[in-house]
Amino acid sequence: MEKPLSSFDAFVIGSGPNGLAAAVALAQQGLAVKIFEAKDTVGGGTRTLELTEPGFKHDICSAVHPTAAGSPFFNTLPLHKFGLEWIHPDYPVAHPLEHGEAVIIEKSFENTLNRLGKDSKNYRKLFKEFVDSWKYLSRDAFGNLRVPNHPLSMMRLGWYGMFSSNLLSSSFFDLESTRAYFSGLSAHSIIPLENAFTASFGLILGTSVHSVGWPIAKGGSHSITQALADFFESLGGKIQLGTHIESLDEIPTGKPILFDLTPQQVVSIAEQQIPEKLRSRLLNYNYGPGTFKIDFALSEPVPWLNEECRKAGTLHLGGSMEEIARSEREVWQGIHSEKPYVLISQPSIFDDSRAPQGKHTLWSYCHVPNGSTETMEQQIINQIERYAPGFRDTIISASTMHAMDFEKYNPNYIGGDINGGAQNLKQLFGRPLLKWNPYKLPVKNLYICSSSTPPGGGVHGMCGFNAAKSVLKNEFGIKLPV
Repeated sequence: MEKPLSSFDAFVIGSGPNGLAAAVALAQQGLAVKIFEAKDTVGGGTRTLELTEPGFKHDICSAVHPTAAGSPFFNTLPLHKFGLEWIHPDYPVAHPLEHGEAVIIEKSFENTLNRLGKDSKNYRKLFKEFVDSWKYLSRDAFGNLRVPNHPLSMMRLGWYGMFSSNLLSSSFFDLESTRAYFSGLSAHSIIPLENAFTASFGLILGTSVHSVGWPIAKGGSHSITQALADFFESLGGKIQLGTHIESLDEIPTGKPILFDLTPQQVVSIAEQQIPEKLRSRLLNYNYGPGTFKIDFALSEPVPWLNEECRKAGTLHLGGSMEEIARSEREVWQGIHSEKPYVLISQPSIFDDSRAPQGKHTLWSYCHVPNGSTETMEQQIINQIERYAPGFRDTIISASTMHAMDFEKYNPNYIGGDINGGAQNLKQLFGRPLLKWNPYKLPVKNLYICSSSTPPGGGVHGMCGFNAAKSVLKNEFGIKLPV
């Protein structure tokens, strides 16, 4: 017999990684928690479907998971008992260059230093301390505004991270190739690389390469959230699929409600409960550029000019530091770059469950202006051909999603923004509101647990976990360790 809604202690709207993480953290404390999910499966940005041909499994959104593998919360959970298996590619990251050259980054820090030539000394100087302390430093880096547990390491990360990516890489590295690699890391921020604090993204992602690696989930990204959902249900939690909550009138009053949604959706659902001044602040929340994505079904592996690129799980295409910076700047200027920065994942090289025997999948996307409906198919293919001549001949079929397709697929992706809001300076620390506890709305019982809160985008669940800590403390008097 189904439990009445009044018997639950808390509710979560949305079952992305953050919504599930919040629900798990609450359920671990013995609370009765129910998740409402609009779609017929859990997952948010971690779903896997046959988008092109039968037997070709494609990750619709996220594909490679350094932040999940390094998540301070996920690493406390027995997700391996619920089917989650990480696969580590031979090389986590490759950055192809002209004439078959490439920067190849290994999980082994020492092996990577041996590849970097005269930049190895400064690479060690920049990253070594972060790599060595990441197990502890990550708890501060993935937290919200507070006094850090490891202040000296965080001060060092904050000092280097506050610079622009362009300035930091030009100051530390002599080789154009190393500068290009660091720019590729920093461009995950989807922020112009001459902006302050873009270096922090390069530092954190670069550190994760050597500390936890850049793994893929066996069977597809959906394995991550399915494991979370199964663990949540083993704790007694309930998930109601196919339920689109349109108003808080559908949920009992007086119980904490956590939104795994962006501010725009929160206002839509809780409009009657939110004062006008707060509503205006939430609706003024800034969303960043969108995404254009292509999933390919291939007859064979990508014919990269550089043989080692064929063993890399993730590739950054975009050429030099200057080219990548120009591409990311153009996106903010409303321009669709002719030579975009392209992110690539080739999971079927390492996971044979992703495609029929002998065939392969390829995941690719680039950044575009928010709200774009333009196709970038040829620009992406041209960038791949630039480093893998003959790639076109391997394409069996392709599936594309422009920025507004992303919003249609997941209403959290406003205008195609997959990060839950621009990660600019203002919203790097104050998302969605600049306050000591950004998860608690100044409205009774209402909380936000999505990537529109710190630490922002990524499949790490820390937004949800941090929000759950706030709920436990404020609503139930339970204080979890920091």
